[in-house]
Amino acid sequence: MTVHFVGAGPGAADLLTLRAASMLAAADVVLYPGTYLDEAVLSHCRPDARLVDTQRLDLDAITAELVGAARAGLDVVRLTSGDPSLYSALAEQTRRLDEAGVAWDVTPGVPAYAAAAALAGRELTVPLVAQSVVLTRTQARSTAMPDSESLAAFAATRATLVLHLAITRIRALAEELVGDYGADCPVVVVHRASQPEELVLHGTLADIADAVEAAGLRQAAVILVGRALARDGGESWLYTADRERPGDR
Repeated sequence: MTVHFVGAGPGAADLLTLRAASMLAAADVVLYPGTYLDEAVLSHCRPDARLVDTQRLDLDAITAELVGAARAGLDVVRLTSGDPSLYSALAEQTRRLDEAGVAWDVTPGVPAYAAAAALAGRELTVPLVAQSVVLTRTQARSTAMPDSESLAAFAATRATLVLHLAITRIRALAEELVGDYGADCPVVVVHRASQPEELVLHGTLADIADAVEAAGLRQAAVILVGRALARDGGESWLYTADRERPGDR
């Protein structure tokens, strides 16, 4: 049998892909990240499916569940929050499945940063302002960051920054970014995007830490930083009236 890694999206039950919903409906066993997932997502599962919350399991225990279910001939889905390509431990888990001789595949999901930008009503790339997006995180009680991926190095580009797993360090991060982005640079913090507890905070590098601390946010939040969030800038050449289009001649 094949272990299916499936992106559950940002949390809302109706933001899964059709493929993801179909896989959940067919699964005998579903492992899910209870810390980040709205339980309504599990409404797509069969009533008799075995549901395993992985928030208190280490990698060995998770792997044992996946391998055991697959070897028993059961259809197993490993749900990840957002999209499996970002901070999902996909690499670690699939390496272990390869070693165990268990087949696997991946189904993408709506990433949390996309849901956050949608709730804020913002495009992350605005002509003449920012044409690049940096998806990163910071180190606190977590895996060390590579030396080449310091926040200062990314900030020097002045691209739009998307910070995951960083909400508890919001004050220190804002202070670090002021030099490159300016104290008045827009910041949007989105907590539990698309879930019942969702909260969107708008501010600047000068005041966003006060807002986050006042709201008591400690996890499950995405931080967006950059001048593109102001929506000021140029206009895309793709849509300009001066650009020659097929059939113009």
